Amino acid sequence: MVSLRSLRRYTPWVHAETRQEPRILERADHRISRKNIPENTLKVLYRLHNSGKMAYLVGGAVRDLLLDRGPKDFDVGTDARPGEIRRLFRNSRIIGRRFRLAHVFFQDGIVEVATFRREPSPEDQASDGGDLLITDDNTYGTPREDAFRRDFTINALFYTISDYSVIDYVGGIEDLDARLIRVIGDPDVRFREDPVRLLRAIEFAARLGFDIEAETAAGIRRNKSEIMKASPARVSEEIVQLLQCGHAGDALQLMLDLGLLEELLPEVYDMVAADERGLGKFNRIPVVFDELVEEERELSEAGLLAALILPSVLLRRFDIEAVDGKPMRRGDLELLIDEAADGFITRFSLSRARTERTLGTLKAFMRLCEPGWTAAERRRFAVRKHFDDALLLFEIVTRATSQGDEVLALWRQAALERPEPVKVEPRRRPRGRRRRKKKR
Repeated sequence: MVSLRSLRRYTPWVHAETRQEPRILERADHRISRKNIPENTLKVLYRLHNSGKMAYLVGGAVRDLLLDRGPKDFDVGTDARPGEIRRLFRNSRIIGRRFRLAHVFFQDGIVEVATFRREPSPEDQASDGGDLLITDDNTYGTPREDAFRRDFTINALFYTISDYSVIDYVGGIEDLDARLIRVIGDPDVRFREDPVRLLRAIEFAARLGFDIEAETAAGIRRNKSEIMKASPARVSEEIVQLLQCGHAGDALQLMLDLGLLEELLPEVYDMVAADERGLGKFNRIPVVFDELVEEERELSEAGLLAALILPSVLLRRFDIEAVDGKPMRRGDLELLIDEAADGFITRFSLSRARTERTLGTLKAFMRLCEPGWTAAERRRFAVRKHFDDALLLFEIVTRATSQGDEVLALWRQAALERPEPVKVEPRRRPRGRRRRKKKR
């Protein structure tokens, strides 16, 4: 795996919380231009502003525009309450319970609009006393209060449509210049409030090429076990995003350095073990993820998750076949896959559909590895469910281990030559009068 830069200690400026006024970058002092903001987002910003409401571009979009990167999402912050937003935009809908916000719908997309929040009071939370986990986040506040309740300084910058300035309450501009990921406030409090922030800190550091500020890194180490309190669905979503960010190698190395890998992804240790046992360079799998992202390839969730689990399956298979002295039968191998993947599936509470697709990918991959296929048999198998995910997994393994190129080429050819799936027309109900049931 890619080795990581040493975590850099940074001497902080005057702490942002002691500032009475925010730092403001006037239009001439920053590089954000309205031509880089989508038209629909500008429509929302201007309608809020013209209605007498605050209208800010918030969060990651401001960060990325200041870094000359293309933002993935453009979110809007305002002092308008959800009901007011709904009345201003007839094409909107209020969503969420833990965090209520508005989605404004356009023909070609959605703009997310959130009301400024402040830190919720303890009596508003459903968690046990002493547990800082936030369970309700609908306590509205000012822009300054909203900035201080966000996760990291670089994600708490605001761009206002009223005068095109950038507003910084928390020192995010300094941290952008210093290329630092710094949690806002006390790291122990912030990570216990929302343990998913542990993973987000690592993803941002890896994706942006930033260092994690020393106190923030120490807070991750101290609170690593808190990640098990987070919603498994949110954690699995963050893991997939981390694997798809284009810097999975750096991210997993960071997780290892900060103690999160053992908590969340012990399967990655089997990648290294497979290499040590002579099964192949499976520890290069995260590097292959990054290569495929660089090539702008689409990486399915099932293919990524199956690639994480596969080394554990192969190690168990190797041990069993070493004892038995013969290859495992297909049925026994499929049972082994179910057993090897069970811990991962349970840890992340994968839905039935995601479980079925991930396991199906692993089992189909094992079929691709079997010898003796004819060209016709390959073409017929290529139309089966999970084949495309299994082919992606086969390519990941081939690129990681530098083995199997010829077989991969045969399966790719089968994918090109496979017959089109037969379209089944829905059955039409016959016309005519329905029979009336006889009254008894």
